[in-house]
Amino acid sequence: MDWTVDRLPYDATHREFRETVRRFFTREMAAHGDRFETEGKTDRAFWERGAELGLLGAQVPEEWGGPGLDMTYALLVTEELAYAGAPNGFQTHSDVCIDYILHYGPDAMKAKWLPRTVDGSAICAIAMTEPGAGSDLRAVRTMARREGDHFVVNGSKTYISNGQNADIMITAVRTSTETPALSLLLIEADSPGFRRGRNLDKIGQHSADTSEIFLEDVRVPVENLIGVEGRGLTTLVQQLPQERLSIALSCQAMAQRAFDEAVRFTRDRTAFGKQVIDFQNTRFALAAIKTKLQVGWSHIDWAIARHVKGELTADEAAAAKLWHAEMLWEVVDQALQLHGGAGYMNEYPIARLWRDARVMRIYGGTAEIMKELIGRSL
Repeated sequence: MDWTVDRLPYDATHREFRETVRRFFTREMAAHGDRFETEGKTDRAFWERGAELGLLGAQVPEEWGGPGLDMTYALLVTEELAYAGAPNGFQTHSDVCIDYILHYGPDAMKAKWLPRTVDGSAICAIAMTEPGAGSDLRAVRTMARREGDHFVVNGSKTYISNGQNADIMITAVRTSTETPALSLLLIEADSPGFRRGRNLDKIGQHSADTSEIFLEDVRVPVENLIGVEGRGLTTLVQQLPQERLSIALSCQAMAQRAFDEAVRFTRDRTAFGKQVIDFQNTRFALAAIKTKLQVGWSHIDWAIARHVKGELTADEAAAAKLWHAEMLWEVVDQALQLHGGAGYMNEYPIARLWRDARVMRIYGGTAEIMKELIGRSL
């Protein structure tokens, strides 16, 4: 099965776009991948080069400065990004953040920021997690009190993807002492009182900046409210299926890359006078992985098609995120094992894939939370 062709969500135009996207990530990772890993983040030039090729905000309508494509194009970028092992900042920016502005922001906000999210001059992050609030958003403690035509925000956030690079941050705050009266504010990173903390030292995903954020008396104009005040939790719940679908797709593409690396290595490696792939144990292990990948691609395409039609439910998205993340961990661990001692060496791509894969069972909602959400739907 060639996972890039003849898939239900995509047509000939997607195939042409995929070639452009794949060339970009292949070239960028060859030229800059090691540097991004070492420095712990990408540079602005990477974003600008991607924007020139239309890799950011594909779903943004022409009236707001975008190409006006459907969400499948943004998801295709995510798919190729994950397969290439490229930094996932584009994914957070395009698949997660932009749609909050596009679907819930006032027109003035759209006019100001959406063109810049497309041309790469404004990088977006979403700030939900706090030191004491992860999957349970009702535990958010960052407060925004109303003072005239501004909100004054105090609090802190952590584990924020794109946190070092972000120009704007969609931030979950409490606008009332009554839980769970959450609201979403678009906070500009150059606002007085906005401070970035450490670029956090992670097990994997080294080239993707992840930060602490501190907010001290940050004044945010009321017009920067996204959606309805006090209804932020509802807005988040409506958007989480797209985020979880995007993560599931990343998992599927990463698993495919891990399999391809294992096949390549076991074909090239010899032991006891024959190729490692010729041992029955190796063939059986690879056959089991190939089977899971075949099922996985069919399922992810079903989920994409449902999402584009507006039919993917929250529990279906949670199930997709759960299954593909668990499958990825099984596949990448088995693929590393098939590399033997070489798999433990950072010079081989499988080592980085293994490190980067571990967080997929955590972010966007842990595996345990996904099971809880699915269970509630029964």
